Amino acid sequence: MSYQVLARKWRPRNFAALVGQEHVVRALRHALEQKRLHHAYLFTGTRGVGKTTLARILAKCLNCETGITAEPCGRCSACMEIDEGRFIDLLEVDAATNTRVDEMRQLLDTAQYAPTRGRFKVYVIDEVHMLSNSAFNAMLKTLEEPPEHLKFVLATTDPQKIPVTVLSRCLQFNLKQMPPAAIVEHLGKLLEAESIAFEPGALHLIGRAAAGSMRDALSLLDQAIAHGGGSVATEGVRDMLGAVDDTYLLRVLGAVAAGKGVEIMAIADEMQARSLSFDSALQSLAGLLLKLAVVHAAPDAAEASLPERDALAALAAQMDAEMVQLCYQIALQGREDLALAPDEHAGFIMTLLRMLAFRPEQSSTAVPGGSASASLPQDTVKGNSTAPRREFNGDWPSLIRQLAVGGAAGQLARNSALVRHAAGRIELAVPKSMAHLADRSYQEKLKGVLEQHFGGTLVLKVVAGEVAGATAAVLEAGEREARRAEAARAVQGDRFVQDLVDIFDAKVVGSSIKANGNQS
Repeated sequence: MSYQVLARKWRPRNFAALVGQEHVVRALRHALEQKRLHHAYLFTGTRGVGKTTLARILAKCLNCETGITAEPCGRCSACMEIDEGRFIDLLEVDAATNTRVDEMRQLLDTAQYAPTRGRFKVYVIDEVHMLSNSAFNAMLKTLEEPPEHLKFVLATTDPQKIPVTVLSRCLQFNLKQMPPAAIVEHLGKLLEAESIAFEPGALHLIGRAAAGSMRDALSLLDQAIAHGGGSVATEGVRDMLGAVDDTYLLRVLGAVAAGKGVEIMAIADEMQARSLSFDSALQSLAGLLLKLAVVHAAPDAAEASLPERDALAALAAQMDAEMVQLCYQIALQGREDLALAPDEHAGFIMTLLRMLAFRPEQSSTAVPGGSASASLPQDTVKGNSTAPRREFNGDWPSLIRQLAVGGAAGQLARNSALVRHAAGRIELAVPKSMAHLADRSYQEKLKGVLEQHFGGTLVLKVVAGEVAGATAAVLEAGEREARRAEAARAVQGDRFVQDLVDIFDAKVVGSSIKANGNQS
């Protein structure tokens, strides 16, 4: 007998077997039990969360020979044929390959005919957002007033592309991504049923790599079983995925906390020797820092089952909450900058050296708006002397006057207002009417000027939205108007000008008066 992949063998065949979509199952159960059946259902969600599976289960519920039920028997000919993919009244259409209006019309021409075997004719249209506008228009009339025997089940990963005229005619259910814990639990039960030996740590790695998709998790599990020769071991799965052992990253954070640059370099070299992905390393490092932040803020909320829980608790004693937050931001920025680095190894090292170089102030004072006054960055680095560095007092317009920045980056600086600032981070807002100034390239230019001014690396974030407070441009405009008004008063009071007005019956045009420094 040929081997059947786990994703097909363990595809749920009823609502009870479906994992992680309780909110959808509850609504469908109640509708079926009360016989409140809609003619069109829309299932949305990312890949591998159960959209097509749910459509098939719903088709069984509608066509089971025991009657319309939330608990199909699974033994009648209708249930068995649907499970085997050969039920004549269940039509599954892939909209990605049948996008044209002619194909949709051909499908809908058969909609008027009564079911051949079942109680209802069920049309399942997968990736429905791929249909052309003409195909959607051809479908609208049938979707709005279908025959009593017809049910539509639409599935999509991108509901934003579906016309609102179609959305308004469907009951919409949003399927969630699978939480890693649910994936791990399901995989554990499956392996026990298959009598396959496994290590819990391996399932945690697969659950994290699946990114919320149960189908991806089952495919990875198939691969892990083959890779491990019939068993699923943690080290084997880590090698298969190219995942970075958290032991490396815990050592990295320990070295950062202790200020040991030599040890950091050695760990990075070890990781390079094993050909580990530094992009994955920074992603996992950010995940560890998140867990560390949770340990700081809410120790009881940290998962008791975390294998690195004790190590995180020890790190929490070495790194305060502010340092964790700063390292988290540096890790995210470092991952974004990785493609710009000479190579991934160099980019990874530079990110770690930033963590080593910049530390938040040990004391802070409140400033208007709730921001903490902090140096950008520190004058000293726990045990390492550095050159003197400037501090930012939160006066953004005054800072702009000190910067030598022009062009679009200068316009960004002059037309933005400070939202908040902290150690190593400045957040700005520009008006929505000037959202183009928040372009990435302009931000990078301004960031470079700021780093040169302060003498160290920082994170700059610019958003388009409501601007509170005066920008440098507004203040400059006010100053120019004040100088112009002063110049106008000087002209009006000048005796020579007054004589000209009297002699020639002239008048002074106020808009023509320009102020240039102290001269009018």
